[in-house]
Amino acid sequence: MPFRLICAVFAVFISFAVFAQPQQTPEQRELAQYIRDNYDKREVMVPMRDGVKLFTAIYTPKNRTDKFPILLNRTPYSVAPYGKDKDGRDQYRATLGPNPLFAREGYIFVYQDVRGRWMSEGEFVNARPDIANTTSQQVDESTDTYDTIEWLLKYVQNNNGRVGTFGISYPGFYVSAGMVDSHPALKACSPQAPVSAWFNGDDMHHNGALFLAQNFAFFSNFGQPRPGPVSDNSYLTRWKGMQPVDGYNYFLNLGGLKEVADEYEKNLGFRIAFWDEMMAHPNYDSWWKERNILYKLKNVKCAVMTVGGWYDNENLYGALKVYEHVERNNPGIYNILVVGPWDHGGWSRADGDWLGTAYFTQKTGDHYRRNLEIPFFNFHLKGTGDISALKEVNVYDTGSHEWRSFESYEPTTSKDTALYLTANGGLSFDLPAGNGHAEYVSDPMKPVPYTQKITRNYPRDYMTEDQRFASTRPDVLVFQSEPLTEDITVAGQIKPSLFVSSSGTDSDFVVKLIDIFPDDYAFPDGQRPPQNSAWTVFQPGGYQMLLRGEPMPARFRNSFEKPEPLVANTPTKLSFTMPGVTHTFKKGHRIMVHIQSTWFPLVARNPQKYMANYKQATEKDFQKATQRVYFGGRNSSAIMLPVQK
Repeated sequence: MPFRLICAVFAVFISFAVFAQPQQTPEQRELAQYIRDNYDKREVMVPMRDGVKLFTAIYTPKNRTDKFPILLNRTPYSVAPYGKDKDGRDQYRATLGPNPLFAREGYIFVYQDVRGRWMSEGEFVNARPDIANTTSQQVDESTDTYDTIEWLLKYVQNNNGRVGTFGISYPGFYVSAGMVDSHPALKACSPQAPVSAWFNGDDMHHNGALFLAQNFAFFSNFGQPRPGPVSDNSYLTRWKGMQPVDGYNYFLNLGGLKEVADEYEKNLGFRIAFWDEMMAHPNYDSWWKERNILYKLKNVKCAVMTVGGWYDNENLYGALKVYEHVERNNPGIYNILVVGPWDHGGWSRADGDWLGTAYFTQKTGDHYRRNLEIPFFNFHLKGTGDISALKEVNVYDTGSHEWRSFESYEPTTSKDTALYLTANGGLSFDLPAGNGHAEYVSDPMKPVPYTQKITRNYPRDYMTEDQRFASTRPDVLVFQSEPLTEDITVAGQIKPSLFVSSSGTDSDFVVKLIDIFPDDYAFPDGQRPPQNSAWTVFQPGGYQMLLRGEPMPARFRNSFEKPEPLVANTPTKLSFTMPGVTHTFKKGHRIMVHIQSTWFPLVARNPQKYMANYKQATEKDFQKATQRVYFGGRNSSAIMLPVQK
């Protein structure tokens, strides 16, 4: 497939702004016609306090008798379609609001290109830092949101004086940023899979380890500077030549991150400025801290419903942390969390009963859209409906297949319980009597693949993928429990506490938590993974279902700000926190843990020798390392699981 086509498909997918609509279903065609019949559209340039004007599309109900609340979406991914069609008619979006049901609920829908993107004026800044705004001309995303709301209330007729905001992924960041020092009319906000901290756990890095494949694909398009306001992407420079589908060998052959960065210049003819900025900041310094919105989430007055997916590779961290920081910094406001068995944005479009080969028995996406999302906005923006089904923390148990509710994300009914690594690849809740270690050789030139379906970007269902392909590799340590004699429910964050050593002076350690299904497990009658899951042959008996995986660079074991080399062949403690789960390991299942040092090309390879800036590593810097993980005695490695009492 040509690289330019992959880029175009990816850009369309993440933006929800489709320039050339695919073949629509009868239901989609009916909805599109309903919107055209019942809404007027106008396009305006809304002035900000510094004089910059932002392109804004407004869809207003033709019903002029009633007053309606405003739902605002601010996006860097385009509010297309723009202008008129060839027949001179206004071009309309095919759906309005957070999900397709909203078009019939009665709202004024507003879509805005953020500063410096598409048809808006100004300069775009990635994850623009929130500032103090000490002068009337200083701007950030909070002030742009405030000024937009102020203008809408004044110039959009028939509004009821209440505004809500919503957005998924990068648009979710604009929801979070817009809540800070918010406009009094902003009454309901839903940051969904929100970008929050690009060094710590969202999109770009997890614990400082660069997530390579998806970000390289993203910035090959998104990172290109626009010449000025544009209504299409024809200005983009196209990739030279062909892009192989085999992402594993593609990135393997590129070399280290220095050569990866050079690939942009080689194929585009120029460098990607933001990529080079990231490469210049390998540690959690002030540059990254300024772009962390979490600590700025103060003076939030609106009701907040943060939404995430347990299998969202990109922004599960953001969803969990935005909820946590809003709760901590704004006591007394209405603030709730919803997390279901979804990939990135899956709650807005998918049925939610399947993800790859994982079957969840319920159409969780439809349940969320009808019973959680619409009631949240209707109640807070219209004063109608019932939100009794919405609890403080609403999470789907991906093992027992039921919705659960808690009073906090770290439930007080959970107790951190050590699951110890033992000899002969065992796992036990009892401290092992003996001590020892297991070891493997990690070779960056033969890294462990993270999926069997490697493309240049990433398959969205890899986070539930059967891990049998990895369990047989000599560079993956495998630990598993005996079959469980009773159900064990885990709810909250997972905290590996390992003792490790390396023959090198730096290494990544990837920990994966897996549910092993019994050998006689079968899908219910008539149920099979969807055809588009790319699984042509799958044996459910013995399924090793990935629940969570996370890398931890050893150089950051004591501080993300001040990395330290390992002392070669010397045991050291490596503790970190993984985004949590709510999952019941059923009776008869086994718990499995993998430990490895590469997860490629999802995670960029560690040279396995300490460098002041590993992001400047070349292929010549890569070296093999013998890794040891210790168990028993003073060096008892364990995975701390939040087990429900």
